[in-house]
Amino acid sequence: MRTSRCVAAAVLVAAVVGFIAVASNSAAQERPRPREAACSTWVRGSHATASCFNPNPETDRVQLHVECARWWDPDMDGRSIEVGPAQHVRLAERCWKEIRKAWVSHHR
Repeated sequence: MRTSRCVAAAVLVAAVVGFIAVASNSAAQERPRPREAACSTWVRGSHATASCFNPNPETDRVQLHVECARWWDPDMDGRSIEVGPAQHVRLAERCWKEIRKAWVSHHR
């Protein structure tokens, strides 16, 4: 009787582990990959630069936006650039004085 309980417990543990492995495998396959270019942005003084690389098979459009720190300094929105598959682009904008923040937007 004791042996049958041990065997049943072992079978139950194996079934649970197998179910978890299958569930995590199917969940990983169902997750959609991001279809945007990977961009890094950095600010140095009054200059903002973004570097974008598109590892995806579809084209992405990227645009650099800069918010200036001074109220009289106009915020800048660069032109939208196409980044094709396996392409790299560098975007740059500037303010007259300091930059409050800079970011990249993606368009389809």
